[in-house]
Amino acid sequence: MFDETRGQDAASAGGPYDAGDAPADARARLDLGSLRLPVPDGAQLQVEVDRGGPVRAVHLVVPQGQLTVTAYAAPRTRGLWAEVARELAGQLRSDGARIGLHAGEWGREVSAVTPDVVLRFLGVDGPRWMLRGVAAGSQAQADALAEALRDVVRATVVVRGPEPLPVRSALPLQLPGPLAEQLEQTVPQAKQGGRTQPVARFRSSGPRSGTARP
Repeated sequence: MFDETRGQDAASAGGPYDAGDAPADARARLDLGSLRLPVPDGAQLQVEVDRGGPVRAVHLVVPQGQLTVTAYAAPRTRGLWAEVARELAGQLRSDGARIGLHAGEWGREVSAVTPDVVLRFLGVDGPRWMLRGVAAGSQAQADALAEALRDVVRATVVVRGPEPLPVRSALPLQLPGPLAEQLEQTVPQAKQGGRTQPVARFRSSGPRSGTARP
């Protein structure tokens, strides 16, 4: 795994994992195409889609708040997160948020406190991909939510694929068949009404072995 402080070939004691290094463990993961995402017990899935149909994001709603994990295309030769973190902190600061920079498990983490929500961002550089995690919740739950985010990121598998993609473009997400069918039944009115980001909600039914395919 890429480590900007030790070099691109530095090994990591845990995840997140590139698909070629995915562990043969019993952790249940939701197969989203470019991501195999662990879903905490009892978490609610919120699927955000464009009006035209593509999935924009999959959010995990846990008791402490909301978690979002997204994979992006990155250069072969250098890490991307350090640059993104600087830009992110600057943008949030200009929007009036109180910014904190923290040493995290994979490098710099960025926190942002606003009147409405506390945000935590972390990133991990991998081979031709960058994984970004975001936690959003209340100040009272900020520490517990940040740890829940790290737990999810640590067990995530990224499937970059061979396709050339512009740097910083999000890797496409694809719902498993049953979830895609539920989504089609849940959001047609939102699509017809012109909403650009209809959201469908599903609840995790509990852990399963291997890669979860609901």
